[in-house]
Amino acid sequence: MWRCACQGLLDIEFQSTFDLERIGARPRTLWRYREAIPIADDAHIVSFDEGFTPLTRIDIDGRAVWFKQDHLFPSGSYKDRGASVLVSKLKELGISRVVEDSSGNAGAAIAAYCASARIGCRIFVPQGTSAGKLTQVRLYGAELTEVPGSREDTARATLKEAATTYYASHVWNPFFFQGTKTFAFEVCEQLGWRCPDTIVLPVGNGTLLLGAYFGFLELLRAGISERLPRLVAVQAESCAPLHRAFTESLEAIPRIATSATLAEGIAIAEPVRGRQILRAVLDSEGSFLTVSETEMVQALRMMCAKGFYIEPTSAAAVAGVSRYLGHADDQETIVSVLTGHGLKATEKMARVMAEIV
Repeated sequence: MWRCACQGLLDIEFQSTFDLERIGARPRTLWRYREAIPIADDAHIVSFDEGFTPLTRIDIDGRAVWFKQDHLFPSGSYKDRGASVLVSKLKELGISRVVEDSSGNAGAAIAAYCASARIGCRIFVPQGTSAGKLTQVRLYGAELTEVPGSREDTARATLKEAATTYYASHVWNPFFFQGTKTFAFEVCEQLGWRCPDTIVLPVGNGTLLLGAYFGFLELLRAGISERLPRLVAVQAESCAPLHRAFTESLEAIPRIATSATLAEGIAIAEPVRGRQILRAVLDSEGSFLTVSETEMVQALRMMCAKGFYIEPTSAAAVAGVSRYLGHADDQETIVSVLTGHGLKATEKMARVMAEIV
């Protein structure tokens, strides 16, 4: 099952345990948290030894902020966290073929891990997706289908295929979040098994934010931490339905007019788990903020000048950090993330460079 018989969303009920001594003795991959990942048998694990990415202090506007370098994953984005666990579950279930829809990074991650597991894979993407990501998906051996129209049109086309083929969705499938939650475990361990005050994350479909929320909640329930970090969700001004729902205290996610944005990875006008994302942010006493295209370009230039070659969607998080710092406490421990590598979006990076020149 990837969704309820009522057509609603599914989550996983699973009792995670954390033996800090055993964890510390294991290889530095996300699978070091084995007792917190619901795969029955190690023989089913599909892994490239991913995870435990560097947590690096970077100066942002004169303030030290911790950034997880998740752009260094094997397929070039944090989506490998979810793909490793989800494809391991596919292998465990004996599934031989899947479909998935993506703006690029999730499709590349699912295609990579399916290639390793010898699982057939068809990826649906919106027309106009970065050519580097499309090439990556094809070279992994996946079948690629470009869909005219919006990101939501792509999702609807994939749902039709999912009527007869298993849906390895990074949004609908609850096992994907069992991988992205390891972001929280790694952050906590790398900070000496303590919880940061604030996590600033870019949000479209919420796969990283919800994963982080689930992970920190499990650490709290296990007695590893004493509280949840404040979750600050960053959206692009040109596509910010969750920000609007939050600021206007709406119960439903509103339909919004959108425009093109550099941050294609979070350009989601109709997030399937929108209400769940809102609840997670509210539960953590967090907030939403938006950033402009100009702010993202400035953040991208700044990070590249520091030696971090990140894709534009990653720059949304950095721009969000800059905006959040305007009212942050001086003693706050703030963590954010570099979500994807710049080499995945060469055409957009070249356009940004041309504008600079």
